[in-house]
Amino acid sequence: MKDYQTYDNPLIERYASRRMARLWSPQVKFSTWRRLWVALAEAERAMGLNIAEDQIEAMRAAVEAIDFPAAEAYERRFRHDVMAHVHAFGDAAPAARAIIHLGATSCYVTDNTDLILTREALTLVRDQLVGAIEALADFAAKWKDLPCLGYTHFQPAQLVTVGKRATLWCYELVLDLGEVERRLADLRFLGVKGTTGTQASFLALFDGDHAKVRELDSRVAAAFDFDKTYAVSGQTYSRKVDSLTVATLASIAESAHRFGMDLRLLAHEREVEEPFEAEQIGSSAMAYKRNPMRAERMCSLARYVMSQVPGIADTAATQWLERTLDDSAIRRLILPQAFLGIDAVLTLYNNVVPGLVVHPPVTARNIAEHLPFMATENLLMAAVQAGGDRQALHEQIRVHSLAAAASLKAGGGSNDLIDRLRDDPTFPKLDFEGVLDPAQFTGRSSAQVDEFLEAEIEPIRRRYAGRVATTTEVHV
Repeated sequence: MKDYQTYDNPLIERYASRRMARLWSPQVKFSTWRRLWVALAEAERAMGLNIAEDQIEAMRAAVEAIDFPAAEAYERRFRHDVMAHVHAFGDAAPAARAIIHLGATSCYVTDNTDLILTREALTLVRDQLVGAIEALADFAAKWKDLPCLGYTHFQPAQLVTVGKRATLWCYELVLDLGEVERRLADLRFLGVKGTTGTQASFLALFDGDHAKVRELDSRVAAAFDFDKTYAVSGQTYSRKVDSLTVATLASIAESAHRFGMDLRLLAHEREVEEPFEAEQIGSSAMAYKRNPMRAERMCSLARYVMSQVPGIADTAATQWLERTLDDSAIRRLILPQAFLGIDAVLTLYNNVVPGLVVHPPVTARNIAEHLPFMATENLLMAAVQAGGDRQALHEQIRVHSLAAAASLKAGGGSNDLIDRLRDDPTFPKLDFEGVLDPAQFTGRSSAQVDEFLEAEIEPIRRRYAGRVATTTEVHV
């Protein structure tokens, strides 16, 4: 039953996917601890230590059946979470009580679990990124030829196309995907390193046999599908790994925030809008409003993820010699919540893009208001080629442009510059409509979309062919 008397974490209750929320759950965390204890005992038995098969069988049978109240009671007694769960596991598998955690230190279970969960969480993030990239690529291809106003300083500039603009958003996600892939490729296992990283306890267990200690490290890592362990460590793996991971998530958040902000600006211009459901309410007071709620939420959550970087960076920077415990509480907060936050952001991204609504009549109207000014150089060249005097024509364009701009600022209904030039006897007869075709002002936009899709997107599609589709459910 839901407890309405205590704080609910909105990342869990409102925003993150169920898959990501479950991944960081106590059940997954502590059952992973138990799997690590089983793997350690299996490897130690295989290498000749006095551990019986029935002890290992007892442990295996109790991996998922965690008595959380019992573990919590032990922790209140011992003030030590790992030892609390050692005792709770021993109660569940009494035959194995004597050999659970043999030779290990707390970070054997805590740090290796964090690495296992980080790998799984990065994989979920990677798949969501691929989904957003593919959706944006499809959108770019669909709208690669539709001209629209380009902006610099959010002031009208040369024309682009709707599809070309989408490639800007997409390429940032492509760069982020490269970073996620790099983090996954570089991620290693801590393995069995002992209290200060020297493996002294395991060296004692194996009577000074260094080769056996190295083999034990490799065996346990292989049990969790890691082919490498970190070359050196203290009691913990370097917190630089966490810093790099969270920085990668923050980089994704930066990209998503840029997309969300751009979409909000375009919604104001009424050119492109996020999906809006049949019964959705935009404002409690203004019933006509269609607020870009998803894009706003994306920006808000993205800022939260970006804000996690200083805390995890400070933690990486303040590791005292072989370890300190002041990294514990902050990592319990930042690691899960950075992943939950970026999961929520990418869930929104994957929900929004397939439902984007483009309004070509609005893009055309906005172009019509500004293109006459932008086209004056082309008009000047065409008029000279038709026999006009370049200097006289330039002066007339200047005079009429200023008059047309003044009329617009005074409340004139539309840009009448072309009508003014058409009626000016100084100008030779021109095909004004042909010179003013918006498609003539978008440069290589359409071709750039095609080239981008071929060079950047097709390799990703091939690399992730058969990928399971990610959820796009938005909870609230």
